[in-house]
Amino acid sequence: MHAAKCFIVRPGKHFKLKDVDPDDTDGVRGKDKAEALVKDNIKLLSDLQYRLYAEHRQSLLIVLQGMDAAGKDGTIRHVMSGLNPQGCNVIPFKVPSAEELSHDYLWRIHRVLPAKGHIGIFNRSHYEDVLAVRVHNLAPKAVWSKRYDQINQFEKMLVEEGTTILKFFLHISSDEQKTRLQDRLIDPSKNWKFTTSDVEERKHWNSYQQAYEDVIRHCSTTWAPWHVIPANHKWFRNVTISTIICDTLKAMDPRIPAPLTDLRRIRIS
Repeated sequence: MHAAKCFIVRPGKHFKLKDVDPDDTDGVRGKDKAEALVKDNIKLLSDLQYRLYAEHRQSLLIVLQGMDAAGKDGTIRHVMSGLNPQGCNVIPFKVPSAEELSHDYLWRIHRVLPAKGHIGIFNRSHYEDVLAVRVHNLAPKAVWSKRYDQINQFEKMLVEEGTTILKFFLHISSDEQKTRLQDRLIDPSKNWKFTTSDVEERKHWNSYQQAYEDVIRHCSTTWAPWHVIPANHKWFRNVTISTIICDTLKAMDPRIPAPLTDLRRIRIS
């Protein structure tokens, strides 16, 4: 696979979301092969996380964005299954609370960033403030349009302080979203996932697509580029994201630290 190379959005590149096929599988032949690769990646991810946690010097932030039913929860459930919860935090971002609204829009983000040695996973993120806020006219354009540069500088500061950022947009088609939402209605075990807001949000499909396209175009930077992942096929989504995460952690090269004292003279009685 050439996951990162194929699906990363290069800064300054002319980008159109319609140019990315949500059915693409990048030459991966079949679900069984992909699932075998995911199992290997999960084992590798567990080892890499152990080293990251022990080193306690750098951190990894994974941002998952996508339309409703794009697979953010599924990605966390399948790809991150081998992670030790002691060194990993999953943060879902819902509608801001009264306390959060009384601060700047990045306040609720900053306070839950991963500590050194940790992996943080954002299910939605600070990008909602240039997505939902824009689509639903919760703030004027003069306000949210400034946030692209603010977010870029915020992420640059995090990177300079030792946090590597991986941003994934899970790209599904409108037809695939319809199928998945209908499945939530039909399958009793998935009824709990369905809300009437899913139907209302779907009416804004085109507006969200434009908003996402602008986010990716404006906020894919050299220090924190976007990856646009074809996500109609869940198995391909999982193998691609798990491969990118493993490759990123390998490049971070976390190392087990040396002991603080000479252990050769110590005897346990």
